[in-house]
Amino acid sequence: MSSVPAQAALRVLSAGPGVTLQDAGRHGYLRYGVTAAGPMDPLAYATANLAAGNAAGSTAIEISLGGIELTAEAEPLAVALAGGDFAISLDARVLPRSSLWAAMVLTIEPGAVLNIRAGQSGAWCYLAVAGRLVVPQLLGSNATHTRTGFGGVDGRAIRTGDRLSVEPSRSSTLSFGAIAAPWLDRPPEIIRVVLGPQDDYFSAEQIAAFLEGPWRVSIKADRMAYFLDGPRLTHAKGYNIVSDGIAMGAIQVPGDGRPIVLMADRQSTGGYPKIATVIGPDLGRLAQARPGTAFRFEAVSIAEAVAARREEAAALARDLVVDPLVRTQFSSEFLLGLNLIDGVVNPIEHVKIA
Repeated sequence: MSSVPAQAALRVLSAGPGVTLQDAGRHGYLRYGVTAAGPMDPLAYATANLAAGNAAGSTAIEISLGGIELTAEAEPLAVALAGGDFAISLDARVLPRSSLWAAMVLTIEPGAVLNIRAGQSGAWCYLAVAGRLVVPQLLGSNATHTRTGFGGVDGRAIRTGDRLSVEPSRSSTLSFGAIAAPWLDRPPEIIRVVLGPQDDYFSAEQIAAFLEGPWRVSIKADRMAYFLDGPRLTHAKGYNIVSDGIAMGAIQVPGDGRPIVLMADRQSTGGYPKIATVIGPDLGRLAQARPGTAFRFEAVSIAEAVAARREEAAALARDLVVDPLVRTQFSSEFLLGLNLIDGVVNPIEHVKIA
């Protein structure tokens, strides 16, 4: 009797809070109260899939500051990583990072341990497997929305012990190396917004105060919303509106005058005036800002926002170049993990007697 070969998989050895499966989002259902979810940093997510050779919108693992540790089962799996400056190691050997790139590709051999932890900056990192993560879809999407229990792995965050089945790409030619992705070098000092749709609920002086800031991401920040610390804004004609639809990046100002930027897991409608909306290309720039990060807003026109979106699309349309990873720093942990001895030689046996 022939045995059925084991299916390739990623085994989760440990996972911090907030690690989920995300695709491009569950679109077309907002009118029914179903939030799209999707990646917090759409550009980093798209870069990871591009580097993995996957189709746009493929399911990837979104990794929070809690990090993740995983291994491959049954066969080697090629993966791509992109996003914040996370600390990444493979079998306890730290992989080098460079300011010139923010993505990498590598292969996880069965039993090898890939560890991804919070590093110097950034709040989200994306791991895309070359191939397909085999997960049941809900309303045509794998995007996880934990508050409603939709998508992903039983509608919840990934946790220790999960086994994610994979259909590897048989045409993948990924090599171990770094990918130059300058479009992911996005300092958060300035976040561009289009004013409105309810900016008329604020005086010119209050809009100026909103743009001047400065603002900081508060400790109250998650996939649903980023609360901001800074000057308190006042309304010119009340703080209640007839509830309307919420786009990712909409900035509500409730009665206490504290702006709230609504993110990927936002509610479908809201009843507070929205002073502005973060433009699409800057959603990831803000999402990657950790609590305490200072920034200010800059108002741009719709035409400028569209131009920024086209520039982003052009960056993703370029051919990616994979460069070998070159180590420039050698920690004691790295050196101790290497076998620096290659055989033993008896010097007496090599003495030549005249």
